[in-house]
Amino acid sequence: MARLAQTAGLTDVQSEILATVRQFVDKEVIPHAQELEHSDTYPADIVEGMKEMGLFGITIPEEYGGLGESLLTYALVVEEIARGWMSVSGVINTHFIVAHMISRHGTEAQKQHFLPRMATGEVRGSFSMSEPDLGSDVAAIKTRARKNGDGYVIDGSKMWLTNGGSSNLIALLVKTDEGAEKAHQNLTTFLVEKPEGFGEVARGLTIPGKIDKMGYKGVDTTEAVFDGYKIGADMVLGEAPGKGFAYMMDGVEVGRVNVAARACGIAIRAFELAVEYAQQRKTFGKAIAEHQAVAFKLAEMATKVEAAHLMMVNAARLKDSGERNDVEAGMAKLIASEYCAEVTQDAFRIHGGYGYSKEYEIERLMREAPFLLIGEGTSEIQKTIISRGLLREYKSRS
Repeated sequence: MARLAQTAGLTDVQSEILATVRQFVDKEVIPHAQELEHSDTYPADIVEGMKEMGLFGITIPEEYGGLGESLLTYALVVEEIARGWMSVSGVINTHFIVAHMISRHGTEAQKQHFLPRMATGEVRGSFSMSEPDLGSDVAAIKTRARKNGDGYVIDGSKMWLTNGGSSNLIALLVKTDEGAEKAHQNLTTFLVEKPEGFGEVARGLTIPGKIDKMGYKGVDTTEAVFDGYKIGADMVLGEAPGKGFAYMMDGVEVGRVNVAARACGIAIRAFELAVEYAQQRKTFGKAIAEHQAVAFKLAEMATKVEAAHLMMVNAARLKDSGERNDVEAGMAKLIASEYCAEVTQDAFRIHGGYGYSKEYEIERLMREAPFLLIGEGTSEIQKTIISRGLLREYKSRS
């Protein structure tokens, strides 16, 4: 059989892109990931390499300077990158979501202003819904934008911005007064341009220092504090107040495919490490891979990797075809993130005591995998989305 997580039906262009990215990951990411992760250092050289390959514009239409590739191509690229170091995939994930939202919902002026520079990586996006007290209840957002002449003034605090300091564009979801009865119809997405860095980066906008995390190091995760920040009405995404929730959910839907791809990447790497170690480590006169208990564990791990990969690919292809994929994206994110945690822990157990040492890569993966259980919606949120979709599709006629 072929190695795990192979994808049937790819074009020559897709295969060439993936081969190039895999070579880049093997040569430029994996050898440096441990040192950068342990020191919590932003992977500047790796990011420059991704710029040169055009990865920041992989899904941006060709007319705006991008490669015009599909969500499937992007997801498979993310899988390869996460196999090397999940934080690197995080650098382009929020950027990709923001570019997708502008491509799908932005005005022509917004597309012309942002997309060509996003394609080169000159402009890099971050994505902001969450708040300190918000959790999964997005409609309960407190950060507010009130009209002020020809523009708006924004006040409030946002939380968990990936690339909050290193980005120079934020897709920001806030509350506006649209007079709608439903809370989510009073939410608007703004495109906030800002300088990179920390502290008061613009009048009325402060990006505090990085949040110290258990894993997901290197990439900066921050808060954003708005205090009388002024912005023009032309920076409302699509110039459509009150539609921000729908636009953000479209972004999150593709983001869930991305998280599933990241989970697949980590699981693939965990399996690679486990199967290699199991053939090298000997007990009772033979490699531990020859002991049935370990061999069966490897079989279970490989099956989970393959299942997660196939569900991720299916969700991406559905989105590319124009079909609704909220249920499939939720299923892919749910199964991939849960299986990733299980496969990583099994790899950790196969390593025995050495898995607890920072000298071994599996220790890093053990700290990274749990993040994917939360990112782009917890497993419980995915189950809510899936069950609602199933009940919609299988509605009782009684």
